Amino acid sequence: MPAGTMFAKFKSTNVAASTSMQNVADGNPITQYFEIGKPVACAGPELIWRIHDAYRKSDNKECSVFIFEKKVAEKLHKPRRKETITELLKSSVKTLERFRHPRILQIYHTVEENADTLAFASEPIFASLSNVLAFHESKTYENPNVPPTAGGTASAGQAQAAANTLPQRPAHAKEYNFLDMELKYGFLQLTEALAYLHYSGHVIHRNVCPSSILITKRGIWKLAGMEYVERMNENDLNSSIPCPPWSNRVSKMAQPNLDFMAPETQSTSKCSLLSDMFSLGMVICAVFNNGRPLIQAGNSTSNYAKQMESLDDLVHKLMPRLPIALQEATSRMASRDATARPTAQLLQLIKYFIDPAISALKFLDVVNMKDTQQKSQFYKTTLIEAMPLIPRKLWWQNIWPMLKSEINNNEVLAAVLQPVMLFVQEATHTEYDNLMSATMKVVYNTPKSIQASVTILENLHLIIEKTKPEDVTTDIMPMLFCSFDGSTIQVQSAAVVAVANVFDSIDELSIRRMVLPKVKLVFEKNITDPKIVQNVLMCIERVMDRMERGQVMDEVLPLLANVRIPDPDIIMRTVRIYHKLFVDKTYGLTVETMATNVLPLLIPHTVNPALNFEQYCYLLEVLQQMLEAIDRQQRNKLKLDNLSMASPERHRTLRHQFSTDNMNAPPFNIPNLRIDQRKTSSAEDMARKNSGGSGMLGGWWFGCSPSSPDSNFLRVGNVFPNRRLSDNTLMTPKIRIAPSCASSPGGTPGSGLPTRRHSSIGPQERRGSTINLSPPTGGSMPNTSSSVPFLLSSSMQSIRSRRQSTVLSSGPLGSGSGILQQLGSGMYQLFSGRN
Repeated sequence: MPAGTMFAKFKSTNVAASTSMQNVADGNPITQYFEIGKPVACAGPELIWRIHDAYRKSDNKECSVFIFEKKVAEKLHKPRRKETITELLKSSVKTLERFRHPRILQIYHTVEENADTLAFASEPIFASLSNVLAFHESKTYENPNVPPTAGGTASAGQAQAAANTLPQRPAHAKEYNFLDMELKYGFLQLTEALAYLHYSGHVIHRNVCPSSILITKRGIWKLAGMEYVERMNENDLNSSIPCPPWSNRVSKMAQPNLDFMAPETQSTSKCSLLSDMFSLGMVICAVFNNGRPLIQAGNSTSNYAKQMESLDDLVHKLMPRLPIALQEATSRMASRDATARPTAQLLQLIKYFIDPAISALKFLDVVNMKDTQQKSQFYKTTLIEAMPLIPRKLWWQNIWPMLKSEINNNEVLAAVLQPVMLFVQEATHTEYDNLMSATMKVVYNTPKSIQASVTILENLHLIIEKTKPEDVTTDIMPMLFCSFDGSTIQVQSAAVVAVANVFDSIDELSIRRMVLPKVKLVFEKNITDPKIVQNVLMCIERVMDRMERGQVMDEVLPLLANVRIPDPDIIMRTVRIYHKLFVDKTYGLTVETMATNVLPLLIPHTVNPALNFEQYCYLLEVLQQMLEAIDRQQRNKLKLDNLSMASPERHRTLRHQFSTDNMNAPPFNIPNLRIDQRKTSSAEDMARKNSGGSGMLGGWWFGCSPSSPDSNFLRVGNVFPNRRLSDNTLMTPKIRIAPSCASSPGGTPGSGLPTRRHSSIGPQERRGSTINLSPPTGGSMPNTSSSVPFLLSSSMQSIRSRRQSTVLSSGPLGSGSGILQQLGSGMYQLFSGRN
């Protein structure tokens, strides 16, 4: 349950008493100034002050009204003592008005009196600490699992007896559970209040007890109950002063609470500022003892004296329930030896209170006393850093009311909105509707500073997420559209960013008629501002999906063409928009538009030195995709144009395309081929001695120099340039082809070598090879050697036979231009000349 709702719903344990108090203030002059509601708590000596919810008529400010009925004192005491109690209570209110401090109860209206009542108004009060501890104390009797009093185990009869001896129960026990940080901050606030009274006010409180401690609706602990204040010696603050002990002969209402009184006051009739520290220590013990005080004297001095003797043991047994950092200080404060107790100034410095969250809460309580610069610094920095450390319960109970009160202060509104946006982000929809919505409407409709407007616009997506749709339409969108009309660049830029963040919440009609024209206008006015241009492009990129195709082509493309800033981020965002238009075919980006309007703008960025490697690669990738699209389009178009031509000339093939010079012959491999290294012949030895194959025989026979890696091959390419590739190289000697099977082509069953079949004869025409491929065996190469002429004559016969078969089979191509005819003619002429 949110804290505001919790504080608005009070539970009473006495409905009849609540009804009887409805008209108790009738006749008191205070009703002229305040509208008084139901009673919600009680406080003061014997809890005689009834606290009512109220608000001030002049400004509707929330407050609380304390009412004392004089007839209550008449019932409890003799009539002649009524005036004494009344004067005591009146003086306490006057003292509260004199001591103005953030830790002292703040009085809104002084005490008013009539014949029946006393009444005064103060800041809004949730309950007294006594009300809350009464709730915890009642739980211990109802729940047997709750640990017993630190003094020992109590039986059911002892618990009932103890209940009969308790002080009067408050009219309204409040159901409330403290967080650890609430207790820490509450104890610190009481310490600061005592430090102020002791060292600035020079007084001793004398009645620090739960009924004198009030908890405001913001969760702040305030010290009140100034009925028994004693002034100290200003020249010697550490000295003791005389004070009356507690007596059965004096009215209970006219005396401090005996259960929290310092022992030296009762035993020596003297007190000092350390007496208040003892009372504070007993309050801390009561909080951690399930609401029960360690001393429960029941307004009996004898009981008080007996229990005081065992106080040290009670304190020692209670220490494990306290935080470790608080144990030593509390043990010393509850000591019967006054000199062992720390002062209020020293107590503030213990490690237990050193907490950044506590420091932020402290400053927040006194923020109204700070100047504008200090407030702004606190809201923008200190509070933002501390809020994650503060429990969410205290966010709504303590922080939000202060922020809410600063909304109307235009000087600090921009700073206040920083933590307010954090509230918006973290609030649930219910919390936002119940606690924040009304305040935020005030912010939308009031004039704001430039920074405040920027803060609202930059966080508009968070606000819309929590706001009801009808409120978005009626309150937020008009504010957003009006922001474009502002004269400041900061607000216009923030408005553009806001549109990009909340475009899902804007209807398409508003985007077309309101958003896009205003965004274009902002762009045109600030075309050289990189930040504005970046924001405009971001906005365009996000809202273009909600725009019509024609509007995109007519409005967005011209806008992109005017982007001239060579900033890498701007370039990349522009490229992304173009790429989106290119990929999504619904936009209809044509190749003509790409070629004439897009590429000329993007290509110069390829040499932009500001681009990093990744940005450059992305830009190039987009350009390549566009160029490929243009290429495909144009190729298809040109092919269709060529097919439509009627002239046969387009089918005529150029002659040089089929030239043998342009033909790439595939590699020629003979299966099952093994080549043996042959011995060096005498002819080759003689050729090596010649100069680089200068002779006709050496150059023609061996084809290259002896150092060539192909020196073992016989090449005739230089002599027969028009010879086929397969005929241009004579294979190495001793070629042995192993038969793969008896039926393999060229194989002869029972013979050592297969029959050689030339490629120029038919598949049925086979003949054995009679060519002697053995090299000459002599050391020289005489002209009478029979190996070479035999090779040449055999080769010529083979060539002639191939030439004849080629001519006969070539038909009209055998006119002398065939490759085989040229080859045969050349070899014949060559050898005829030699003979």
